[in-house]
Amino acid sequence: MNFLTYTRLSLTLGVSALLLNMVSCKKDSTDSTTPVAQSSFDLIQQKILTPTCATSGCHLSANDGTFSQHGLVLADGVAYQNLVGVDPKNSDAKADGLKRVKAFASLESLLYHKLTTTASHHSGKQYGNPMPLGGLPLSDGQVEYVRRWIDAGAPKTGTIADATLLDDKTVALDAYVPLPVPATGIGFQMAVPAFDIQPNFERELFTRRLVGNTQDIYVNRYETKMRSGSHHFVAYDFRNKSLLPNLNDIRDLRNPDNSLNILTALTMSNHVYLAGSQAQYQDYVFPAGAALLIPAGASLDLNSHFVNKTTTVMKGEAQINLFTVDKATVQYVVQTLDLSNTNLNLSANTRVTLTKSFTFTKPRKILTLTSHMHKLGEKFVIKISGGARNGEVVYTSTDWAHPDIVTFKTPIDLQKGEGLTSEITYNNTTGKAVSFGLTSEDEMGIIFGYYYEE
Repeated sequence: MNFLTYTRLSLTLGVSALLLNMVSCKKDSTDSTTPVAQSSFDLIQQKILTPTCATSGCHLSANDGTFSQHGLVLADGVAYQNLVGVDPKNSDAKADGLKRVKAFASLESLLYHKLTTTASHHSGKQYGNPMPLGGLPLSDGQVEYVRRWIDAGAPKTGTIADATLLDDKTVALDAYVPLPVPATGIGFQMAVPAFDIQPNFERELFTRRLVGNTQDIYVNRYETKMRSGSHHFVAYDFRNKSLLPNLNDIRDLRNPDNSLNILTALTMSNHVYLAGSQAQYQDYVFPAGAALLIPAGASLDLNSHFVNKTTTVMKGEAQINLFTVDKATVQYVVQTLDLSNTNLNLSANTRVTLTKSFTFTKPRKILTLTSHMHKLGEKFVIKISGGARNGEVVYTSTDWAHPDIVTFKTPIDLQKGEGLTSEITYNNTTGKAVSFGLTSEDEMGIIFGYYYEE
């Protein structure tokens, strides 16, 4: 091969290699995988559910202490199927036809209500505590992102909402405005004054306060309000009026080291439910012609429970307004149920379900039901006893410390000879037998609520 031929061949090969290299580079550029945008639900999971909801003790797993109450796990991989199209456990939300997430209907989705800090968007409906309980509320942009996702059909895949909303840090938090005091002659206000809740701490306290009435009053409506972060607010009457705690003292249920304050726990055994709410705001009205009778000079034990999961000190505060009516307008005096099963014998290391029926000697209309048991109680069920609805379950609570308070839109009408049955499951995990008693180491099983007789 002469030099000219060799040169031409080398040039040809060089050009060919260059062309192949250019084609190869072009092909690599064309074939490179374009990053796929995360779906809207994946972003909700990543930026909202996982960091603020699916945390230990809340909605991380079925092993969380609160799971028996809400029954909802929001961990990655299961949250979607647990939310979309699923009935809520909240009795009021379920009665109103809500789903946890209802596609194309944010106002019929409990998730949206729970994430929104104000009640105005759902006409004052009460569906329990806003979430995340004890944590910082979601930003306006985050809530709007969730709303748009739901109203677009709540799809599992696909991008249907503007992801920049998730970067919005604005939180529309109005300064807490206490309930206004009722005008003289129409009611009384009782209040738990503002108090501190330390970071990463739950504070539950009691304080006995005078109602302020110098004569008997009839209450046909009560209004409650609490600061954000509250789990519940309850006003208790006392079973034994000779065993009353000091007036105006603040009695904490937990010591600073989170251990139980035994003296405070003992006073709880003398409680009879009078009024309460697990929502930040509630306005409860008794049926026309029905009212509670509160004797002159009465005092009530106000119970407030706040959760602080932040790293800063939070404030707690609560009020209750009792609105009165003239005695002449009262046809039915509302009374409080106090039905206790004292025959409790729980063997060591044993799970047992105990039942007791309470029969009424007069017709009664049941307005509200709640329950009371101690820490060995796993489940409290109330059924109708006797009559056409015999055995019908009308109440279920699985949280011994903070039982549900169920108000019936249509009172349960029970005739003479009918009544209620308590069916309580206890799990005695201790190495000793436990029976009915007043201390935190004993057990109880009490049906509380409202009723009146016609």
